[in-house]
Amino acid sequence: MSKQDYYELLDVPRDASDRDIKKAYRRLAMKYHPDRNPDNKAAEDRFKEISEAYEVLSDSQKRAAYDQFGHEGVSGQGGFGGGGFEGNFSDIFGDVFGDIFGGGGGGRRRSSVQRGADLRYNLDLSLEEAVRGCEKTLKVPTLVACSVCDGSGAKPGTSARTCGTCGGVGQVRMQQGFFSVQQTCPTCRGEGKVISDPCSKCHGHGRVEETKTLQVKIPAGVDTGDRIRLSGEGEAGSHGGPAGDLYVQVNVLRHPIFERDGKHLYCEVPISFIDAALGGELDVPTLDGRVKLKIPAETQTGKLFRLRGKGITPVRGGGVGDLMVKVTVETPVNLNNRQRELLKEFQSAMDEGNHKHSPKKHGFFDSVKKFFEDMT
Repeated sequence: MSKQDYYELLDVPRDASDRDIKKAYRRLAMKYHPDRNPDNKAAEDRFKEISEAYEVLSDSQKRAAYDQFGHEGVSGQGGFGGGGFEGNFSDIFGDVFGDIFGGGGGGRRRSSVQRGADLRYNLDLSLEEAVRGCEKTLKVPTLVACSVCDGSGAKPGTSARTCGTCGGVGQVRMQQGFFSVQQTCPTCRGEGKVISDPCSKCHGHGRVEETKTLQVKIPAGVDTGDRIRLSGEGEAGSHGGPAGDLYVQVNVLRHPIFERDGKHLYCEVPISFIDAALGGELDVPTLDGRVKLKIPAETQTGKLFRLRGKGITPVRGGGVGDLMVKVTVETPVNLNNRQRELLKEFQSAMDEGNHKHSPKKHGFFDSVKKFFEDMT
């Protein structure tokens, strides 16, 4: 192997810190890595050289020997030629390239006990149910712990055994050329154990599909987009892991009369032009029943009336909202001859009032007239 100075190979000063040496090696290794330079013998040789340099300089004892005696001080202790590098390269590989290849591992096995997945349930509610609160029955398809094997996956009376491929580590080391790669064990899939006699019900999975029936209380005042969390009602965890949660997503359906905006309600009430002109009382619907609304004389279409406290109490607290009633004047339809004659007489009487009965109408047309006169 190369006899070039190790510090020069990594392009670091002789007093470089361990962190600087690691950073330099990482930068150069990424540049000359064989996977990035296929069929490039020069890059492969360079990668071996910088790896040899890093293997020595990253070890405090080897570095001290190298600083005092040079290459002779580490002869036989490391390097590809000394036969000792292969045993340490896996540590370097995992330390430096762990975030790229998923970690070198150091022999650690990922836990087979895992938390179950969270679930989401979309729940439609009527406006009345959302405002007053209710109790709903939910049928949720999910994974539950197998009742036969209690979630172990093994046939009752038996248990999982240590994987013979990985020795219970969950990972195996594969040699690829001059370096080794650590991968998930193909036999136990990283769990470190295998089930030789699986449960007949769950076939070794420890969980089975089932539809759970749950009762959930919906608090008063919920609205579209609100979410209710049911702890532990999600999927069962694997190998005794905790269950996930169930999130109930609320959607309030459209109402034929009311429209909701936060804690306030809106509704539109048609009135005759007689009631609008002379005034009167209307029966207005609310979520608590009908109430009387006094309409003053000469009410115009689109007028908004506020009924305080007839809205919604928010689920997160706060004052009760209001009911906003918008009146719209309805034009009479399907008139008979007599009604038409009366309306014409009424129109004639209105015209004799010198436009004072319809100020907006005549004001608008006066503006239109002036607009066209100014154009000419």
